[in-house]
Amino acid sequence: MPLPSEGTMTDPDFSALRQIMLAEIAAKTIYDSARLGKAALDPRVMTAMAKVPRHEFVLLELRPYAYADRPLPSGFGKTISQPFIVAVMTDLLDLHPTDTVLEIGTGLGYQTAILAELAQHVYTIEIIEELAVQARQRLARQGHGNVSCKMGNGCGGWPEHAPFDKVMVTAAPELIPTQLIYQLKPGGKMVIPAGLPDEQQLILVEKDASGAVSTRETLPVLFSLLEDAEPG
Repeated sequence: MPLPSEGTMTDPDFSALRQIMLAEIAAKTIYDSARLGKAALDPRVMTAMAKVPRHEFVLLELRPYAYADRPLPSGFGKTISQPFIVAVMTDLLDLHPTDTVLEIGTGLGYQTAILAELAQHVYTIEIIEELAVQARQRLARQGHGNVSCKMGNGCGGWPEHAPFDKVMVTAAPELIPTQLIYQLKPGGKMVIPAGLPDEQQLILVEKDASGAVSTRETLPVLFSLLEDAEPG
């Protein structure tokens, strides 16, 4: 059955589709439980996914598809990640209400909004000015006052507000930028897709209390390349 057009969809329609999205995330988590090391995501993450209206963070003409579990174009050759990947990345960070988070790659702000539901403050960087402007507007409309946005190259992080409890990167470098590791607090975590374009892995980076860094690959993924992080 075809979806109704955006103009005929109501809040109950979107709410019903969001519940289907949550069920799909839960099913895919079970399917990938061996890689993820768990069969269910943190209930706090699922609550945030249930609360944030994804249709407010996609292009208007794509609203009927906002809750499909797939990436959607966000303009400028970029995409908004599929809900399952958003949920998994958020779960891997193990966010706490007192956490300060650095996000690299704001896009249209959906992942930012999920982080803002779970952390004390989110500092987010977007390299494309038009996307940064749109993200600010969308986040403001949804009342996310605990987010600071700026336009710039995320590879250097945001040293003025470092160190961060958690770091999330939503575009893929071949190698993890050292500045992002430096700006991660001891005891902190980073989630980042990295690797060659056809061999990317979603990686959990952990820094222990002594500052030693360990990494763990979780899922094969396909992300846009992190700008200015490419060799050469």
